[in-house]
Amino acid sequence: MTISEYLTLFLTVLIGGGIGLYLQRQRFDNLKLVLSFSGAFLMGISVLHLMPTVYLQQKEQAGLWILLGFFIQLFLEQLSTGVEHGHVHAEDKAPKGFAIQIMLGLCLHAFMEGMPLSGYAGIHDAEHAGHSHNHNHLLFGIILHKAPAAFALVMVLVGSGLKRSLVITYLFIFAAMTPAGALLTQLTKLSPDTFSVLLAVVIGSFLHIATTILFESGGSRSHRVSGKKILAILLGVSLSLLTMLA
Repeated sequence: MTISEYLTLFLTVLIGGGIGLYLQRQRFDNLKLVLSFSGAFLMGISVLHLMPTVYLQQKEQAGLWILLGFFIQLFLEQLSTGVEHGHVHAEDKAPKGFAIQIMLGLCLHAFMEGMPLSGYAGIHDAEHAGHSHNHNHLLFGIILHKAPAAFALVMVLVGSGLKRSLVITYLFIFAAMTPAGALLTQLTKLSPDTFSVLLAVVIGSFLHIATTILFESGGSRSHRVSGKKILAILLGVSLSLLTMLA
């Protein structure tokens, strides 16, 4: 990975969180639409690019690693309370360890999804007859879902009464997690087979996040999906399809 890619990962989180700090406790009704778009794109690239890559490398074992990633994410969301997919449940009288619990879940997820980044291009090109297209679909997917996740994180922390300085500190820590995961595996120089296992686990995590976003309706009493949300989903899927043509 290049320095610019590391910076992009880091700054994406800061920008998303910075918008949350600017809005503070104000309502942001378009968050669900942004999440629907990013969730649809995440689902699209997982099916179109990431899953074919790991199945070519891992064969039938790929499904086991993907399932493992799915259930790891299910566990992590018990800690993060679903901030990854935009759940903004602030508690005015939050328990003392509330913020630490959320940060633990989010940071573990962010670190995990960064681990296959430095090796993705290598295994993708190797499994596609060695043709390099200078694409990193994994990076694009992480960037598009990290910004709204950072926004939701800040809204939760601010709404729970944490000091602004502490919220900013937590935001910087969260921003560093995915680059840290990528840097660790880049320095250790793992084998393509190991990278493909890590990628399969991350795909499972992505599938959990994407499906949760896409199948959550606007309210708990209705299963109807608004026209705006359908449009956002179609735009996200369309963008993922366009990556096949580039």
